[in-house]
Amino acid sequence: MACSRCLNDGTIMDLSVRALSLFGLLAIWTLAAWITADPQVLPTPYSLASPAWQAITSGDLPYHLGRTLLRVIGAFALAMSIGLALGLAMGLNPKLDQWLDPWLVVFLNLPALVLIVLCYLWIGLNETAAIIAVTLNKIPNVVTVIREGARALDPGLSAMARVFAMPFGTRLRHVTLPQLAPFIAGAARSGLAVIWKIVLVVEFLGRSDGIGFQIHLYFQLFDVTHVLIYAFSFIAVMLAVEWSLLQPWERRTRRWRTA
Repeated sequence: MACSRCLNDGTIMDLSVRALSLFGLLAIWTLAAWITADPQVLPTPYSLASPAWQAITSGDLPYHLGRTLLRVIGAFALAMSIGLALGLAMGLNPKLDQWLDPWLVVFLNLPALVLIVLCYLWIGLNETAAIIAVTLNKIPNVVTVIREGARALDPGLSAMARVFAMPFGTRLRHVTLPQLAPFIAGAARSGLAVIWKIVLVVEFLGRSDGIGFQIHLYFQLFDVTHVLIYAFSFIAVMLAVEWSLLQPWERRTRRWRTA
């Protein structure tokens, strides 16, 4: 009962700190808008309410937000799946790591813009090229994190699994993945933050819908208000995902290490 009360108190305190932190950011924004004194350069936060509501009720904002979310989810699922398999293989197999490490270094240092442009040139200005471009940009980062996790696996636990003749699937589920879980959670958190930013660039350059396309449109119109509305709409979604799903999951995956 006492532990439950402490947990609730900790949750309330955590939410209070987050709320105060966001309030401080809004206060700084309001002060900067007041100093600028030009809504065409930097509008105040409360001045966004009316045009944001109009964008929501017209259906434009939900539609473009949904299109961007679909691209983020698709690229995220592909990048995490391929990166997890490749990173685990490289971490457990030194020979394979020796062969593929130069490739990994090349792709880690290849600018995202170059990959996006090449995918559009090779595949075309279509959805497939957009998803592949984002996925290719994120896979190297996932591989790097998971490879380090695989290298840090406890050899004693692996030896125990071999002694008890655990099948591969059982060993993967009960021995390997629990140790990799914090690394997977870290790769997922950083991956989601990076992927949605790359998706915006992909939409900015070659799609006819999505948050990035809308930002491009209002950039051409020098409309700072709608640029901020569309940008913050997706930031709000990502904050909700981060605080409600990714951070709780990451804390859960680390509990066994401190138990």
